[in-house]
Amino acid sequence: MAETEIWHNPQCSKSRTAKAVLEETGSDYVERRYLDNPPSADEIRAALTKLGLEPWDITRTAEAQAKELGVAAWGRTPADRDRWIEALATHPRLIQRPIVFTADGRAFVARDDESLDELR
Repeated sequence: MAETEIWHNPQCSKSRTAKAVLEETGSDYVERRYLDNPPSADEIRAALTKLGLEPWDITRTAEAQAKELGVAAWGRTPADRDRWIEALATHPRLIQRPIVFTADGRAFVARDDESLDELR
């Protein structure tokens, strides 16, 4: 069984909260500061599969970079998927945070109480 991994941004309060929950529960985890070590397009595809989400579901569309790219106007169909994934790989700040991949194979965006309860 692999370790739990958190895609973490220490500047984000939601990310810090999720990391604190991992520490409180004594979980062994790997912290990936994804702004310093961005995931590749293939890693994003794998993450989306584990999450059961599409790239637009984990995109921070209110970010300045997202507005500059005009992502709000991009299509949200299977044909548009690679464009979104490439944008996330190129501009990791657009990735919703934190994303947690648990040692037992679950994955979720840990931004709300329900998902944080999954870590406990």
